[in-house]
Amino acid sequence: MILRLCLLLIALFSLPGQAQTIKESFAFAVIGEPKYAVNFSHFDYVNPAAPKGGAVTLSEIGTFDNFNRYALRGKAGVRTESLYDSLFTTSDDEPGSYYPLVAEMARYADDYSWAEITLNPKARFHDGSPITAKDVAFTFQKFMTEGVPQFRLYYKGTTVKAIAPLTVRIEMGQPGKENLLSLFTLAIFPESFWRNHKLSDPLAMPPLASGPYRITSWKMGQYIVYSRVKDYWGANLPVNRGRWNFDTIRYDYYLDDNVAFEAFKAGAFDMRIEGSARNWATRYIGKNFDNHNIVKDEQKNTSAQNTRWLAFNIQRPVFTDRNVREAITLAFDFEWMNKALFYSAYSRANSYFQNTEYAARNYPDADELVLLAPMKPDLPPEVFTSIYQPPVSDGGGFDRDNLLKASKLLDDAGWPLKGQQRVNAKTGKPLRFELLLGSGGNNQWVLPFQHSLSRLGVTLEIRQVDNAQLNNRLRSRDYDMMPVLWPATPWPGSDLQIAWSSQYIDSTYNAPGVQNPVVDKLIADIIRWQGNKEKLLPLGRALDRVLTWNYYQLPMWYMAEDRIAYWDKLSHPAMRPVYSLGFDTWWYDVNKAAKLPADRR
Repeated sequence: MILRLCLLLIALFSLPGQAQTIKESFAFAVIGEPKYAVNFSHFDYVNPAAPKGGAVTLSEIGTFDNFNRYALRGKAGVRTESLYDSLFTTSDDEPGSYYPLVAEMARYADDYSWAEITLNPKARFHDGSPITAKDVAFTFQKFMTEGVPQFRLYYKGTTVKAIAPLTVRIEMGQPGKENLLSLFTLAIFPESFWRNHKLSDPLAMPPLASGPYRITSWKMGQYIVYSRVKDYWGANLPVNRGRWNFDTIRYDYYLDDNVAFEAFKAGAFDMRIEGSARNWATRYIGKNFDNHNIVKDEQKNTSAQNTRWLAFNIQRPVFTDRNVREAITLAFDFEWMNKALFYSAYSRANSYFQNTEYAARNYPDADELVLLAPMKPDLPPEVFTSIYQPPVSDGGGFDRDNLLKASKLLDDAGWPLKGQQRVNAKTGKPLRFELLLGSGGNNQWVLPFQHSLSRLGVTLEIRQVDNAQLNNRLRSRDYDMMPVLWPATPWPGSDLQIAWSSQYIDSTYNAPGVQNPVVDKLIADIIRWQGNKEKLLPLGRALDRVLTWNYYQLPMWYMAEDRIAYWDKLSHPAMRPVYSLGFDTWWYDVNKAAKLPADRR
């Protein structure tokens, strides 16, 4: 009897050890395995021998009024999100990979419920003080108490503690691989500075930082100068070798993009990423292009791409009806705009996983139907019967078929045409809404869209505001419709909940204001199966169908190519990373610069 009791106690106490395996690694990947081995010397897409030195000037549209990227009000200066090092950093030639920066390695549970991370003893802030586990723990607590509400919700129940001067332990409130790894790239704040400042408040002066560059000069709202930290502690780490090559990077602010373009041609700054197809086709001309002082470079994109949409604020009464949203979408004549305004340079956005295998490009397969069938009563019928494709016009500028379809949808939604105006059948109020735009952008598409809507009897009012006001109205959801940039999504990640889940409705990323139980369920399953590609494929495609067929946003376009122009004093590695432009790997080329006019070197 005593022997049986002892064996039972041994078995009980050994259960945790059997249920949870402790692993150790220097690198991580959300899906699959990291590309680079433990002894790698540099990323494949860098030139490890790239020379350091020289200055580069870039441009930014708008203005800024503070240096705190995480402030809940105001407009932070460009690049301020990169002032701080993090525990791990990502590579740009694979999706969802993490390699040591401030960290050296991590021990973790195989269910990703916790991790213990060892810090590099050489890691330093710019004042020479060490980066410690206490700073990591302090940073997390700072975000939890003073950061945006969605951060607290996302990491509810999670704790981060310093268990040794250079060891930090993360215990997840909700175990999950991607949830845990997302904390690996959280900026690390110096407690010595931030304990006297609120994270939610703007900063009038640059904070103490730790990254490869520090802010050395500025004029609020007009320019910022970043200088390379010559004694940067992490300069020779594998993740940094061949990067951060310019001695200074200056950003000049312009209120209008057309002014910025003319300034670029005149030599006021050195590189421009062109977002206007019309500019690219017609305005990149002149002697500096003819004699190749300015290089034009067009590169095809094959990876997940940022896409542009118009978000309907579905919490506004005018857009609660899906039929109305579909009708407005039918009035957006992309084919004519692309031909007449954009020189056929754009491709039509048609997925929230653009250019990836997670886009719903075929009819739902058996695995997707298993997910969607129980929710069929709450879904548009097209989710099961059709492949989503934005409306296609004949490109002639007056697509009668699409406008007739839109007219019938508006009639069915209770917006009949009286005279030449759509009115609500119950209230008699006209169908009108406001399109909120930022000032200074290329918005030549707006007037044709407005004219097309007027043919339906719909009044579109255009309102342009400065960047600060645009951010304020976005945060307070004070708009009917506004353009949004949907970031490239290589796989369905847990961050989708911040963009679409009901519990994150106060998040500014949920621009349409979606509160849909079907979306919530699919995203909950996506979070559950992080790292399992077999499960994520049907989940991602199913979510894509639900979002597109509900017409929460009107698909605009994306750039199938990157269009870059730069003065010929810059060089870059032969290999470009798949998932970014890779400007952090470029360098100042003294031999090229010597061939330019003296005032452009």
